[in-house]
Amino acid sequence: MATTLLSKPSSEPAPVAAKKSKLSFQLSLLTAGFLFFAILLRGIATLPLDTSSLTSFQNWLNSVSDWIGNNRTTNPVFTFFINVIRDFIDGFVTGIQDLISQAVGNNASPLLGWFGIVVLLSYLAYAVANIRIALLVCGGLISLGLLGYWQESMDTLALTLAAVVLALIIGIPLGICAGLFPRFEKIITPALDFAQVMPTFVYLTPVTLFFLIGPASATIVTMVYAIPPALRITAVALHEVPWSSVEAAISMGSTRMQALRKVQLPQAKRTIVVGINQTIMAALSMVTIAALIDAPGLGKVVIRALESLDIGSSFQAGLGIVILAVVLDRTTTAAASKVDAENSHLLDHKHHRQILKIGAIVSVIAVVISRVYLWAGNFPGTGVLGHDIATYTDNATNWFQAHFVNVTNGITNAVSYGLLNPLQSLLTNSPWFITGLAFVLLAAILGGKKLTLVAIFCVLGIVGTGLWSDTMATLASVLVASIATVTIGIVVGVWIGRSKRADQIIRPILDAGQVLPAFVYLVPFLGLFGATRFTAIMAAIVYAAPASIKLMADGIAGIPASISEAGIAAGSSKWQMIIKVQLPSARRAVALSTNQGIIYVLAMVVVGGLVGAGGLGYLVVAGFAQLNLTGKGLAAGLAIVLLGILLDRITQAAAVRSTLQGK
Repeated sequence: MATTLLSKPSSEPAPVAAKKSKLSFQLSLLTAGFLFFAILLRGIATLPLDTSSLTSFQNWLNSVSDWIGNNRTTNPVFTFFINVIRDFIDGFVTGIQDLISQAVGNNASPLLGWFGIVVLLSYLAYAVANIRIALLVCGGLISLGLLGYWQESMDTLALTLAAVVLALIIGIPLGICAGLFPRFEKIITPALDFAQVMPTFVYLTPVTLFFLIGPASATIVTMVYAIPPALRITAVALHEVPWSSVEAAISMGSTRMQALRKVQLPQAKRTIVVGINQTIMAALSMVTIAALIDAPGLGKVVIRALESLDIGSSFQAGLGIVILAVVLDRTTTAAASKVDAENSHLLDHKHHRQILKIGAIVSVIAVVISRVYLWAGNFPGTGVLGHDIATYTDNATNWFQAHFVNVTNGITNAVSYGLLNPLQSLLTNSPWFITGLAFVLLAAILGGKKLTLVAIFCVLGIVGTGLWSDTMATLASVLVASIATVTIGIVVGVWIGRSKRADQIIRPILDAGQVLPAFVYLVPFLGLFGATRFTAIMAAIVYAAPASIKLMADGIAGIPASISEAGIAAGSSKWQMIIKVQLPSARRAVALSTNQGIIYVLAMVVVGGLVGAGGLGYLVVAGFAQLNLTGKGLAAGLAIVLLGILLDRITQAAAVRSTLQGK
């Protein structure tokens, strides 16, 4: 069938063409019907709500928050469970901070001074990776001190390490259970999907409701966010181990537990290390955002700078986050590669052990020096380099704004008045039941009864939060950013998928982009476009594009060579190959690229509430700032979750539909 299809690139088998024609007709009819009734009934049942107004549901959430606050010290659930957990984690975090970031007692420095930390972590990097990574760690840590943010960086590292340790203690055993017991995996998978759809902002409010603000809550929320990648990748790692290896071990007398310990876990070690990498990066991303709930570290510096529109300081602290992210990512990535080398017996173990012994001695000496001498305890200097970088950034930003204000305003106005405002007006001024019905019908067309029920639940849930209008404002920004993201994903993804040279040049940039926490993307666009919705949209596009591009590129590169060769043999030009052969063959990749693009965009647009994006993200932030809006912030978080589930399930159904049509 593939050969027949490609001998005439413009033709398709009759059943497939008929299905596509029916789907296109249904979607066109749905779009036309929505536009007709939305315009006809414009302004009716739009469910607007002023920022200061509260619905009965939001007032109820406020009362729940007040009850928790009043009973925190007397209710047994808090005194014997929640408060105990909080005190334990607070002590755990404080212990790590005393070790590497906070001065202890009468000492002017932590237990490990900067000199001891640099030498010790560089040695550990060599032990788990190689000399190049050790040099990267050494240079990266020193640069954090030169930026003037040594203590803030170590606070961020301390919270990240605490959350990662706890996430791995919980996530890896659960991942092993998921990898061994299919029924358990089936039960826990929806929860993991749900957790990965939720934007990072959504985690903050419910956690602080029970655990208050501070390092403990920041660690808990970071741990919860970081558990899913540890769990899921551990399960995948065990699935990848050939079952024949396990059977061979059992046939030789091993018990099931011995087979797990001696066969499956050793063979899955590399993938588990990759899971640790993803857990660390997820934790670092959340720790910076957790500054909103009083997490110490670089995130707090960025938030203060964003609130005062201090571009120089935000860039300076953002650069520190980038350095820390690169150091952690490259170290764990190299550690995974080293596992392969060990398994392949490519290392000179004798030479390596000798260097490790010498390094251990040097590290101990460095730690002692950092405890004895003041210069080795507290990082010397006042961060002159960081001050200079902040000054240059401010000057560059001011120069750019002065000379290109017409350009930036023109771009902002063109997108805002040409696309964003009309779309937002359409969505926010349409009757809620018309827009909701459109979502339900779209779900029915793409996914059938099950997805229809999910769509009904999500639509009614958003209405129940009382924030339908704010949700539509957020959706407008998400759709605009998603259109740009998907377009970039398809164009650049096809280019990379077709060109090995482009892949070699661009993919490392994409990998680096996926390492950076969401906060970092706001800084440059805030400097260029100010605190506007457009800033959040641009940051969302850049944040989401790497995932979308890579999925598209992998889909194009994964097309069987026989299909491409058949298209060339049929006389297809370059553009015909792309339009009529490769994109149709990679339609599932297009749908998955769209799915991930939308989910990433939603997460970033919500974070954009910090820089004037409005919508649900602003309400979440307002819920932290004003006690009387706590209930509204909780409702906004719930609306974000429901919107995320709705968009995720619909785009996933589109991906499945594309796959079925391609068969």
